[in-house]
Amino acid sequence: MRFVVDASVVVKWFVAEDLHEQARDLLRSDDTLLAPDLIILEITNTIWKKTMRGEIDRPQAAIIAAAILQGEPQLYPSTEFSERALEMALSLNHPIYDCVYLACAEHFDAPLITADQRLCKAAANTEFEGLVRHLRDGRDA
Repeated sequence: MRFVVDASVVVKWFVAEDLHEQARDLLRSDDTLLAPDLIILEITNTIWKKTMRGEIDRPQAAIIAAAILQGEPQLYPSTEFSERALEMALSLNHPIYDCVYLACAEHFDAPLITADQRLCKAAANTEFEGLVRHLRDGRDA
């Protein structure tokens, strides 16, 4: 299968935190993982925050920053999704950044797997509900 993943999932590939094993299982699967290239900036911002808070050290941050450029997930230009993402953001009253992932999922007809509870809640009971799966629910949800 194909899935779109967001930064909340990919960071968990490298950082032992809640849902780390579920995220690693997804990475180890035979599934094709996709994402808009926005993910690189979101991940590097997250690892910067984690470094500043002392949750990870600088060498680990550098390893993560290099690893996210190594082919997983497959990246696509965020600009391909920006117009649709804006429509979704306005419809859901939710930040455009998350909606870029949602528009990517719609474009590829591939569920978005996220650990972002706010995004799952925003999509619930809308036309976008079927596009979003929480990481804790797994790939087969």
